[in-house]
Amino acid sequence: MKDGLAALALLARGLAGIDVEVQTLPGARAVLTGRKLLLPESAGGPGLRRAMVAHAVAHLRHSRAARPAHTLGPMGIAIVSAIEDARVERLLCRDFPGLHGWFAASLPPAPDLLDLGFAALVSRMDRLLLLPASQDDNHWVNKARRLFDETAANAGLEDYDAFRAIASVLANDLGQMRVRFEPRDYTVPAPWRDDNSYLWDFGEADVPPDEAIALQQAGARPPPPSDAGDASPLEAGSDMELGRYTYPEWDRKLERLRPDWCTVIEKLPTWQGLSPAREEAALNRERIQPLALPRARHLDRTHRLRRQWEGDDIDLNAAIEVLVDRRLRLRPDARLFMRAGKGPRPSSVLVLLDLSASANDPGANAASLLDIEKQAALLLAASNARGIDRLAIHGFSSNTRAEVYYYRLLESGRPLDAPARAMIGAVRGRYSTRMGAALRHAAALMRDEPPGQRAVLLVTDGAPSDIDVHDPRYLIEDARQAVAEAREAGVRAACIAVDGAADAYVRRIFGWRNYCIADDARSLPARLARMSARLAAAH
Repeated sequence: MKDGLAALALLARGLAGIDVEVQTLPGARAVLTGRKLLLPESAGGPGLRRAMVAHAVAHLRHSRAARPAHTLGPMGIAIVSAIEDARVERLLCRDFPGLHGWFAASLPPAPDLLDLGFAALVSRMDRLLLLPASQDDNHWVNKARRLFDETAANAGLEDYDAFRAIASVLANDLGQMRVRFEPRDYTVPAPWRDDNSYLWDFGEADVPPDEAIALQQAGARPPPPSDAGDASPLEAGSDMELGRYTYPEWDRKLERLRPDWCTVIEKLPTWQGLSPAREEAALNRERIQPLALPRARHLDRTHRLRRQWEGDDIDLNAAIEVLVDRRLRLRPDARLFMRAGKGPRPSSVLVLLDLSASANDPGANAASLLDIEKQAALLLAASNARGIDRLAIHGFSSNTRAEVYYYRLLESGRPLDAPARAMIGAVRGRYSTRMGAALRHAAALMRDEPPGQRAVLLVTDGAPSDIDVHDPRYLIEDARQAVAEAREAGVRAACIAVDGAADAYVRRIFGWRNYCIADDARSLPARLARMSARLAAAH
């Protein structure tokens, strides 16, 4: 064995151009530390040991050691490490083409295609990046190869930052797909690769490395102890189900509605059952001052009603907007007439909050968008919504087309009492944003409101998305169709997007008059107040 280690050390020196000490250690994973390579005693045959040495040399030649890891979570570290492994191996094979066969010969058997766990997806990605002729039917795996090859062609294999960026994209996708990652159980799938501890500096990590992937273990932290009295509400799966409703969904490629395609599940949030003491605590946390709302313009005496389906005169403003819509290739509003009318017109506004997981991300001022959404909704309801006769606050999130969760946090016409405050204050963000199904359900609820101004105002932080849809335009077109269906039913749909890059998709969905963009989330309460009053006063 000693002679074998000496030969491997000579191999490392020949490839790296520097002295590399090769030793053995108990365990199942190689460890590279400085210029010392520790090979597991149980390593396979000579071919696998040569591949381990070649991989370590690739890091010594092309990786920078001990990069700070505090900016990444455990899953992010694992994906960045896997992309870095592939990058340096490809650089080494460019210099020594014969080494590619060493890595290819050490590949483990292909994982079961039905296995969508984290380790299986990374193993499938490794295979596609190492064997260009291999194929895979998984969208994420194919996206990884496409981004890797495009970055290699455009930025070059030497550009670490470019590959770090695509690794962040891939890690974010896995988070959106809600792929479960257990740092303590994860081991790098490729048997010739080391534990990646050479790449990272974990600072004051308090979990020692072992034969499993050391970097993930160092990045993991046990949950802090919690007081039973401060237990968080139960997860969405334990919410009480109130009813299920099926809705169609627009298929942009087939250009038709798929009937009964999405299931909207109305649920009673677990936080409705909070104890009185906890309700009071939630109320105190969300204590707010009334907001000065703009006064909506109601009809209180004889008035010319504009934008009517029929009437005794043409509404010139509406006619001009039809011409503008036709130039923009948008569907024009066919209400071109005006007629005499009198008396007040009741207004009903439903504020629909995006409760997807992305709303939990902290903003520039450390407050998450979800916190600001809740504050804005409470401000609007506590201010008695001057000009709005009936105000409702609902929320939604989705976990594929089979589970679009819908929460009725404040019913239309109900006062903002302590339980409603506690319910809104305790709501959490989960899952994804299947916007079309939620808009259809909200519009169906609004049809039961008294005749008059009926509107749904959506507050979101991004384009519609879900884990079972990979075409970025698919859900945008479906949401656009849902808005058109609501308009035909007499319900106006509008949107406030807390996303500086939202103009393209919100204009496509809601039309150019029915949205506004809040670049700063802190402006959301004021924008929500103005937009709600405008919708209530529209005529």
